Amino acid sequence: MTTLFSKLFTSHPAKVGETYFSHMAFAAWFSSRLLMAAGAALVHAFLPFLFETTASRIVRELYERTHNRGSHAVKEPQALLDRA
Repeated sequence: MTTLFSKLFTSHPAKVGETYFSHMAFAAWFSSRLLMAAGAALVHAFLPFLFETTASRIVRELYERTHNRGSHAVKEPQALLDRA
């Protein structure tokens, strides 16, 4: 039972080459960046002259940091990368 329980918390982090705690730290950082992007997009919705590229820049940064991580990484077709 302990092994199954432990595996629930360590299986995914291991797939991306991290420990449970390093994965927790990365996910928390990632979440903070998403919150900043959401806030910038919300302000931009009402005041379009502010944060014109902030949300898209943050999303692109997050994609670049995550798309090739771990054993479940998938290669994206070049056509999709050109749209970013």
